Amino acid sequence: MRASCTSLLLKLPLRFWPEGAITKVLEKSSLHPKPAGLVLQYGTAGFRTNAKQLDHIMFRMGLLATLRSRKTKATIGVMVTASHNPEEDNGVKLIDPMGEMLTATWEDFATQLANTEQKELLAALKDIINKEAINMKLEAEVFVGKDTRSSSASLSQAVLDGVHALGGQSKDYGLVTTPQLHYMVCCQNSHGQYGEATVEGYCSKLSQAFLALSKNASNRTDDQKHLFVDGANGIGAPKLREVESHLKKQLQISIFNDGSRGKLNHQCGADFVKVQQKPPTGVEISPGDRCCSFDGDADRIVYYYTDSRGFFHLLDGDKIATLISTFLKELLVQAGLDLKIAVVQTAYANGSSTRYLEDTMKVIVRCTKTGVKHLHHAAQEFDIGVYFEANGHGTVLFSKTAEEKVQLLAKSTNINDERKRAALLLQNTVNVINQTVGDAISDMLLIEAILAIKGMTVQQWDAIYSDLPNRQLKVTVSDRRVIETTDAERRAVSPAGLQEAIDGLVKKYKQARSFVRPSGTEDVVRVYAEADSQESADALAHEVSLAVHRLAGGVGLVQNAAARSHNPGSDLSPLASCLLQDPFKNFTFGF
Repeated sequence: MRASCTSLLLKLPLRFWPEGAITKVLEKSSLHPKPAGLVLQYGTAGFRTNAKQLDHIMFRMGLLATLRSRKTKATIGVMVTASHNPEEDNGVKLIDPMGEMLTATWEDFATQLANTEQKELLAALKDIINKEAINMKLEAEVFVGKDTRSSSASLSQAVLDGVHALGGQSKDYGLVTTPQLHYMVCCQNSHGQYGEATVEGYCSKLSQAFLALSKNASNRTDDQKHLFVDGANGIGAPKLREVESHLKKQLQISIFNDGSRGKLNHQCGADFVKVQQKPPTGVEISPGDRCCSFDGDADRIVYYYTDSRGFFHLLDGDKIATLISTFLKELLVQAGLDLKIAVVQTAYANGSSTRYLEDTMKVIVRCTKTGVKHLHHAAQEFDIGVYFEANGHGTVLFSKTAEEKVQLLAKSTNINDERKRAALLLQNTVNVINQTVGDAISDMLLIEAILAIKGMTVQQWDAIYSDLPNRQLKVTVSDRRVIETTDAERRAVSPAGLQEAIDGLVKKYKQARSFVRPSGTEDVVRVYAEADSQESADALAHEVSLAVHRLAGGVGLVQNAAARSHNPGSDLSPLASCLLQDPFKNFTFGF
């Protein structure tokens, strides 16, 4: 079979194959064999599963990145990480030329290549080369980075093996955060216009912009400059220390869960804090202390504090987006710049944040399907697009026109002091933001600068609006495909009668809304409900779950799901507690 595959590929025109490439691919692929029958899907998070199953995936993503580099005539990135997953997992993401996530068509190629059985690998490569008309004689360059997992070293070497097998050049950045590798790729392909493609260049650009912003904050005490950071025992902690060395004590950081003792993402990190609604293990804080948590690869961030009664307060992606967009809107008004700013949310954004942005701040709010790539694309439609998922993954995008207008105004000598100050603040805000992808370090510096400039405490930030109580559940069904949605996943179009049932249930409660959407990976339907009280939100979620179970082919019990309550210190309502104790109910709450 190997001989027949080689013969088949050799029939291609010479331009398709560098000298010796077929032999090298066959030799190297034998060192990274695919387990027979294993099937994995490339999604928004790339590939992600137990690290023991990923060696062949990494090799093949090295091959694919090399093909993508030749197709785009640009440098491509490959990041080895499983983000907020447990330490025994790992994963891989490909990064497109301007630091964005891999385009959808090539996600399909990634899945195809990953699942091709060993004997058909060359044929699968040929198929991609033909479909994309790739000239294999072109040069190819791939940047590779990895997180701190014990499996990352060998898996990143498998990526490099794939790059070299197809004659590509590589640069191994070693241990970097995911956002840093996105940044490097963008810098390289913008020929330095976005910045210098080194970790030092990243630290220098962000810290200089932060220091320039901080000059606009007066009379800050050391306590006001102090921030407690949970590094999730991941790559974010050592990389934050590198940035901190550039900050000239304008931000005094205490880093916990830095990887010296604890286990990656275990009872710590942004996902743990958001889901569990409590501070991470290993963080020693007092009431009122300003705290934040990164996730394992430092592309998510959430803030939090405990009050004098010991109640926990979470400031998630909704609160972050509101703070940043409010700041930018005020600066645009002061600068006299006519730029369209919008906040992009998903259906999971708390209704209170949406109402505050639309009714109080008069900011455009756009709702998209769940998934960072959908938010990112929607944000690109505006002069300034702010997007954050509730989990804390997000950033701000500035159009080329917006950046040019800000720069021209900042250089102008014919404007008053207020407009000049606002223009300079906007200019430095652009520079402190990593526009390629959500970046915990970059977002943290921007948030800290805004709080300092506005003289706000974390409690005052939290008080901008009060979140509506809400509940998330999931219902197991025989086939998730029976659920089809529209209106950015906020309304169900099938099965028949489900949306009508949801509408009727929502009318029973004050300030209520609810929606359902199918999981992308398992036969589960996710249910979200919010209302004016926790008891009402729990009851609505329960009733909608029963409707889904009845109309969408529910089976068994609902699996554990992330519960998200924003009532500080609240436990489950009496109704929820009752339901949890009843084994005959068709769902369970998760924490």
